[in-house]
Amino acid sequence: MKTIRIGLIGTGIIAHQHVAKYKKIPGVELVAACDLNQAKLDAFCDQYGIPDRVADYRLLLSRDDLDAVDVCLHNNLHAPISIAVMAAGKNCYCEKPMAGSYKDAVAMKKAADHFNVKLHIQLNMLYGPQMNAAKKLVEKNRLGMIYHARSYGYRRRGRPYVDGYAEKEFDSSYWAGHGALYDMGVYHISQLLYLMDTPAVKRISGSVYQELAMDEGRRKISGFDVEELGVGLVHFNNNLTLDIIEAWAIHGGAFPLSSLHGNEGGLQFTEAPAGPQGQGGRQVLRYFSEIEGYPAESLLDVSAEAYRQSKIDPNHDCYQDSQAHWIGVLRGDIKPIDTPEIALQTMLISEGIFLSNQLKREIAADEIFELSQSNAVKQQETDFGTLDYPGYPFFEA
Repeated sequence: MKTIRIGLIGTGIIAHQHVAKYKKIPGVELVAACDLNQAKLDAFCDQYGIPDRVADYRLLLSRDDLDAVDVCLHNNLHAPISIAVMAAGKNCYCEKPMAGSYKDAVAMKKAADHFNVKLHIQLNMLYGPQMNAAKKLVEKNRLGMIYHARSYGYRRRGRPYVDGYAEKEFDSSYWAGHGALYDMGVYHISQLLYLMDTPAVKRISGSVYQELAMDEGRRKISGFDVEELGVGLVHFNNNLTLDIIEAWAIHGGAFPLSSLHGNEGGLQFTEAPAGPQGQGGRQVLRYFSEIEGYPAESLLDVSAEAYRQSKIDPNHDCYQDSQAHWIGVLRGDIKPIDTPEIALQTMLISEGIFLSNQLKREIAADEIFELSQSNAVKQQETDFGTLDYPGYPFFEA
């Protein structure tokens, strides 16, 4: 088994999640990490036994012993740093969303082709027992002609930082670009795009909101200027539609989970229950159809089939989470899911919602690139001086 050597840039909340998953994969070695905050970097590396640590990401990219670099930074640093990773000839894994704007995401995808390296975007809801079952139902035509999908994401009161969770940068358009749609909506939208084979977008309408009261002290510290609720309607080719509602905070009961609807059947995701002692419980997927004209609903025991597949398919683990899939791709064991294209189309939809809200009208897909603006951070002050990042278009194509 080939050992895969990984370097990480960024040691915040999401980096801990990435490392926890890497640690479960045999033959993965975490060899270096980078963060501008030296105390946080040291604590992170000590916790996970990472031997080398640097503050300047350029020093990490100068190494010649890395199979890939994992970018765990705020959204508006994704494009400049990921493109720098790829320009250094290294395969790049980037946290979601792909970038802080559609224009920046397009540049990232072009960079992967230009520098002939692998790019993978963390879209973790493309994996696992429910998603694998849903993909199989679609591929076996159990839904027939799919004509509508519903992307739902719900938090009753869960805005980062101002409601007590995570870091203040989540609330800042300077660092994050946008709010609920970028933080959580990306998961649900990308999941449905993957099931629908990433159809071409025709036009989008949408609105975003920030209406609920919040702690004024935390609002001031965070500079909260992003959406807590995003809604939209997307029209694709072939009369296919997708409606979206993504809430960080809303006065209302829990939404149903995302669903997909065809002329012969439909499916809906369910909450994965927790089992005893924190172990995963039995997972099911809801499937709707008709039997001799009678409406029927089936609960597919996806856990049982996942267990069977884990015993007979040597690559089963590669489809259980994003890190496992990435390592399988780097080893050449599997063909990659085209996460850059799925993530790019997710960005197109999100940007379309923001632009529709701004312009107060429906927007055509071919307008979005011209209207999109780069949000990439261009400069940071550090203990070793001013760090300049390349600006859009980032590299000479």
